[in-house]
Amino acid sequence: MQTKKVVIIAVVAFLFLIFIAYPWGTYNSLVKSREGVKAQWQQVETQYQRRFDLIPNLVESVKGIMAQEQKIFGDLAEARTRYAGSPNPENASQVESALARLLVVVENYPELRSTETVSGLMAELAGTENRVAVERRRYNEEVRDYNQSIKIFPKNILAGLFGFSEETYFEAQEGTENAPKVEF
Repeated sequence: MQTKKVVIIAVVAFLFLIFIAYPWGTYNSLVKSREGVKAQWQQVETQYQRRFDLIPNLVESVKGIMAQEQKIFGDLAEARTRYAGSPNPENASQVESALARLLVVVENYPELRSTETVSGLMAELAGTENRVAVERRRYNEEVRDYNQSIKIFPKNILAGLFGFSEETYFEAQEGTENAPKVEF
């Protein structure tokens, strides 16, 4: 009699595991996996937003610095030309005034460095593109894991019953293999 009770309890426990616990656990794991895919896509979009916000600001900053440097060097060349060809003391004082203004600007910006700024811009652009690439790769890995999990037996049966469908991989659009052009 005692063995019959043990067998009945074991059968009930086994049926419980098969019909309740396994589907429940499978459903929860599929939900987590699908949400992981969605969360990872949000990371890709976050990097897109960073790129969208950052690049125009960087370009405008570099343009501003380069324009300022061009103006400083242009003013300096003009002052030198005036001073060299001017026997007139009045012109000399104007040149000295211009040079004094130039010195103030140079003191405020001791290192005129548009080349460094452009290099910094290029490094920032490369860093941003690397971040985007990393997040895309992670997204595709999440999609791969999710898609595999809904295709593997017996999860595929439950995935079909619960309406889980395949997610699509990120694929680059045609023409994106060419780098975008940055114009100053």
